[in-house]
Amino acid sequence: MKHTIIATGLSVVAGAAVAQTPVLTVYTYDSFASEWGVGPAIEETFEAQCGCDLQIIGAGDGAALLARVRLEGERSEADVVLGLDTNLTAVARDTGLFAPHGIDATGLTMPVAWDDAEFLPYDWGYFAFVHRTELEDVPSSFEDLAASDVSIIIQDPRSSTPGLGLVMWVQHAFGDRAGELWEALSDNIVTVTPGWSEAYGLFIEGEADMVLSYTTSPAYHLIAEDDAGYAAAAFDEGHYMQIEVAGILAGSDQPELARQFLEFMLSPAFQEVVATSNWMYPAALPAETLPEGFDTLVQPEQSLLFTPDEAAQIQGEALATWQRALSR
Repeated sequence: MKHTIIATGLSVVAGAAVAQTPVLTVYTYDSFASEWGVGPAIEETFEAQCGCDLQIIGAGDGAALLARVRLEGERSEADVVLGLDTNLTAVARDTGLFAPHGIDATGLTMPVAWDDAEFLPYDWGYFAFVHRTELEDVPSSFEDLAASDVSIIIQDPRSSTPGLGLVMWVQHAFGDRAGELWEALSDNIVTVTPGWSEAYGLFIEGEADMVLSYTTSPAYHLIAEDDAGYAAAAFDEGHYMQIEVAGILAGSDQPELARQFLEFMLSPAFQEVVATSNWMYPAALPAETLPEGFDTLVQPEQSLLFTPDEAAQIQGEALATWQRALSR
């Protein structure tokens, strides 16, 4: 009987200890949270540092994150949202759901200046169409692509940040002619997927000649698979830049832990994982520290990017142009 009482007492103590462990919940996109993504790779390191339980929850693709947070509003269980980009930050800020991060961002190494009170970047890259090197007559522009028989897979801009990035890329490059370009491209499009993971998976399975991805995607095949058979097509119009960010929800019940996570996000322990798990350029590491293989990647001659405010202003019409063209 005495042993039973002692065991029960120990169980109560252990249960109390578990109950006192703070939980930090991060909403992110599916590939970040996947077993091969950044999330699992940094979880143990951050938990050892914070003494907390880090819960990383995949919530679809990047653009779907904002939709979920807006739907949940102040009732959201998330403390941090990771995976928006500068095409969405102005819209996200206007929801009033995000709090200032208060973190010094002077250590960033991106090719553009950064000054945003609510959002911090963790990686960046350029959108591109990825293909197998065996593909003949690789298009060197959007117009070349539209005039060719090359098949492509893209992502839905209403749920996917790469999909939205493509819409903004076309809008930046063609302006009032964006609708014409989309109509010309419609015959090339095999399918439109909800997110990046589905699109890239179909491409790997041979469902199309090219897929919307990043100039950095071939580095995965080269470094992780020792396969030099993939490349990104360099386009004459230039390439649209994506800067991925994280922000703290104003309704978080763990604001200090959330801030600690964003600080950790800019540390080498996180940033070194980004290059070879998210296969993007780290936002706070010098270029010379990148793994061997990144030096073989396409370097756009022209970088395209709307400011967050510009992106918010033109996004509605750009999406409507895309929908009209593809519905014909």
